[in-house]
Amino acid sequence: MGQQNGAPQDFVEVRIPAEGAYLSVLRTATAGLAARLDFTLDEIEDLRIAVDEACAMLLAQAIPGTNLECAFDLGAEEMTITVSVTAAEPRTPARDTFAWTVLSALAGTVDSQLGADDQVSIVLRKRRENVNSGTPGIAGHHGTRSG
Repeated sequence: MGQQNGAPQDFVEVRIPAEGAYLSVLRTATAGLAARLDFTLDEIEDLRIAVDEACAMLLAQAIPGTNLECAFDLGAEEMTITVSVTAAEPRTPARDTFAWTVLSALAGTVDSQLGADDQVSIVLRKRRENVNSGTPGIAGHHGTRSG
């Protein structure tokens, strides 16, 4: 567990084969981690779809036989998800496409980057709604959690 602005922060990393058949693992991990941070059901579903879309964008250029890596930074009020693949001809996804617009609407803040060793990444940042609203509900409930 790390610290960010004095608040505890966890880091979770999942590595799967860069094949569409394994994306359900990342969707499930995303939902579980978002629920742990008290995201609403709608926010959880938006994140699941956003991760799936980001993976689809990156798998198109992933080298067969390599891995897709997904890192989750869990803050007190936001989740940052970085999805990365190794590409033969690395390029960041075009930002003027319908897919990028949908991704931005679902995830909040979206960015892409090229890294060392031909890595291409998409970074999603989603902040919980109702964090400071004082409105009770799913996002404001801090009951007992299992796990």
